[in-house]
Amino acid sequence: MTEIAVVETERSKVESWRLHVLIEAGYPLSLAERLAASETVDLHRAVELIGNGCGHETAAEILL
Repeated sequence: MTEIAVVETERSKVESWRLHVLIEAGYPLSLAERLAASETVDLHRAVELIGNGCGHETAAEILL
Protein backbone atom coordinates (compact mmCIF):
# COMPACT_ATOMS: atom_id res chain seq x y z
CA MET A 1 0.00 0.00 0.00
CA THR A 2 1.34 3.44 -0.83
CA GLU A 3 1.97 6.10 1.78
CA ILE A 4 -0.88 8.26 0.39
CA ALA A 5 -3.37 5.42 0.78
CA VAL A 6 -2.27 4.89 4.40
CA VAL A 7 -2.67 8.59 5.18
CA GLU A 8 -6.13 8.64 3.59
CA THR A 9 -7.14 5.55 5.56
CA GLU A 10 -6.00 7.12 8.82
CA ARG A 11 -7.72 10.41 7.98
CA SER A 12 -10.92 8.51 7.23
CA LYS A 13 -10.76 6.71 10.59
CA VAL A 14 -10.19 9.97 12.45
CA GLU A 15 -13.04 11.70 10.63
CA SER A 16 -15.35 8.78 11.38
CA TRP A 17 -14.45 8.90 15.08
CA ARG A 18 -14.94 12.71 15.16
CA LEU A 19 -18.35 12.28 13.50
CA HIS A 20 -19.37 9.73 16.13
CA VAL A 21 -18.32 12.04 18.99
CA LEU A 22 -20.20 15.00 17.50
CA ILE A 23 -23.38 12.99 16.97
CA GLU A 24 -23.15 11.69 20.55
CA ALA A 25 -22.88 15.34 21.68
CA GLY A 26 -26.19 16.01 19.92
CA TYR A 27 -25.13 17.68 16.69
CA PRO A 28 -27.47 17.05 13.76
CA LEU A 29 -25.88 14.83 11.11
CA SER A 30 -25.36 17.59 8.52
CA LEU A 31 -23.49 19.82 10.96
CA ALA A 32 -21.60 16.92 12.49
CA GLU A 33 -20.35 15.91 9.04
CA ARG A 34 -19.11 19.42 8.27
CA LEU A 35 -17.39 19.76 11.63
CA ALA A 36 -15.85 16.28 11.52
CA ALA A 37 -14.39 16.91 8.07
CA SER A 38 -12.77 20.18 9.10
CA GLU A 39 -9.17 19.88 10.19
CA THR A 40 -9.35 23.23 12.00
CA VAL A 41 -12.30 22.50 14.30
CA ASP A 42 -11.36 21.70 17.90
CA LEU A 43 -13.48 18.65 18.75
CA HIS A 44 -13.27 19.23 22.49
CA ARG A 45 -14.43 22.83 22.06
CA ALA A 46 -17.30 21.65 19.85
CA VAL A 47 -18.56 19.32 22.58
CA GLU A 48 -17.92 21.89 25.32
CA LEU A 49 -19.99 24.56 23.56
CA ILE A 50 -23.01 22.26 23.41
CA GLY A 51 -22.49 21.18 27.02
CA ASN A 52 -22.57 24.84 28.05
CA GLY A 53 -25.94 25.39 26.38
CA CYS A 54 -24.85 26.81 23.03
CA GLY A 55 -27.14 25.96 20.12
CA HIS A 56 -25.81 23.65 17.42
CA GLU A 57 -26.00 26.22 14.62
CA THR A 58 -24.34 28.89 16.75
CA ALA A 59 -21.62 26.48 17.85
CA ALA A 60 -20.92 25.56 14.23
CA GLU A 61 -20.67 29.25 13.27
CA ILE A 62 -18.18 29.82 16.09
CA LEU A 63 -16.12 26.76 15.20
CA LEU A 64 -16.09 27.18 11.43
